[in-house]
Amino acid sequence: MIINGKEISQKIKDQLKIQINELKQQKKRVPLLAVVLVGHDQASEVYVRNKVKACEYIGIASQVIRKENNCTQDELLSIIEKLNKDVHVDGILVQLPLPAHIDEEIIIRSINPDKDVDGFHPINVAKLFLNEEGFIPCTPHGMMVMLDEIGYNPGGKEVVVVGRSNIVGKPVSLLMLHKNATVTIAHSYTTHLKEITQRADVLITAVGKAKFFDQSYIKEGAVVLDVGINRDENGKLCGDCNYQDMAEKAYAITPVPGGVGPMTIAMLMTNTLLAYHRRSYGI
Repeated sequence: MIINGKEISQKIKDQLKIQINELKQQKKRVPLLAVVLVGHDQASEVYVRNKVKACEYIGIASQVIRKENNCTQDELLSIIEKLNKDVHVDGILVQLPLPAHIDEEIIIRSINPDKDVDGFHPINVAKLFLNEEGFIPCTPHGMMVMLDEIGYNPGGKEVVVVGRSNIVGKPVSLLMLHKNATVTIAHSYTTHLKEITQRADVLITAVGKAKFFDQSYIKEGAVVLDVGINRDENGKLCGDCNYQDMAEKAYAITPVPGGVGPMTIAMLMTNTLLAYHRRSYGI
């Protein structure tokens, strides 16, 4: 089974569009997402463009603040402070990576946690750890929604996450734990990786190595969620998994492109509307 992230994300965006239209009919203001982009990183430009496109489709207002590569940390902090204080701004997203002279941790911590739609602020991270209401990072959240969409309950299942980043690996491990899965986190120092992944009912790959995993890494009937976005030897977009090879053995698998990627943007839109409601109605 192919887990089609494009179709699932479209369904979510359509549901959000209906909610935004209801706000418009009630003559209420619509949510506003502010995106800050520093420099001209090509991938970041594409991501920001896609986020703005999704906002336009749904009816969420967006504001892109572009700064040159030589933007100072203090300048960026001052922009964030203004957005924090702006009552019309519901969500703030600073596109990563930032230039080397800017400390990403300081920038993330400066965003008001109530507007932190990426879910990266330490307060939202702590809420996720404690299984409390906060903002869930978009990519891990998207993966959980994908499992829901195919009717797969990870409760009691063995989940192996390869990758321990703060953006994907760690948060998705916590989300799986909250769903009563038994979770193993593997990483670059893990020995006997194949033996570990072969036990997995659900394998999540986030290593950033093109087609690193093949069907020898999974057992028959496993669910595979591929977070990797890489280029293969022909310059073609691919994941961490050899999709064609693994699809024969897996029960369900996400393709790249068209898998987890579109879900990330759909969940960002979900978080922006959630931020709006929490700020407007205190829910």
